[in-house]
Amino acid sequence: MAFLGGIGGGVSRDVLLNKIPSAFTNPLYVVLCVVAAIIALQIHYNTGQAFRDGLFTFMTAFSLPWYAVVGCDAALRAGLPALAAIVIGVVGPTAGRYFIDITSGVTPAHFVRGEWFVGTAVLTSAVYVVCYWSGLSLIPASLISFAVGFAFRITALHKGWEEPEPKDQPQKPPPPPTQTLGTVKEELEKLEKARKEELEKERASG
Repeated sequence: MAFLGGIGGGVSRDVLLNKIPSAFTNPLYVVLCVVAAIIALQIHYNTGQAFRDGLFTFMTAFSLPWYAVVGCDAALRAGLPALAAIVIGVVGPTAGRYFIDITSGVTPAHFVRGEWFVGTAVLTSAVYVVCYWSGLSLIPASLISFAVGFAFRITALHKGWEEPEPKDQPQKPPPPPTQTLGTVKEELEKLEKARKEELEKERASG
């Protein structure tokens, strides 16, 4: 999972740009994925859930606009038009999460209503395109784009901003209740009780 999340976005971006992925030519990428995985496991087992959720949410919000900037810049320098550069800017920071969710058997975050996950990448990439066309150099354009994307993502998480849904959506029936160990135990107890009552009636009639 650490490899999928760590290099999945960069590999997808480089393949779309017809480049050999950097993760396949520089072993440092693999080493960093292993180190990050070990640190994540240590944090998971040695800290509380509130701290873990807050830290990982912050790190995701921090890395998302950076990856968008890197992808968008690479696309523009490869001579792609603005719209294609924005698409590459979205693929870079979100493809890794897509691979993780698919492998885990859950709906990818891209397709679930949330606090502007893909929207942050789109906004950051669009700002970078504007900065690039304005003639700004790499560092100020990257800093401005990152600041806008990071501020938007953090604010969306803090305020609970979610992507809008189309109006007049058909009302879906509520999902059936999930079978838990507790409910299964209750059903077994009911069956056992009913079986005992039947046996008692048979004995009384016999």
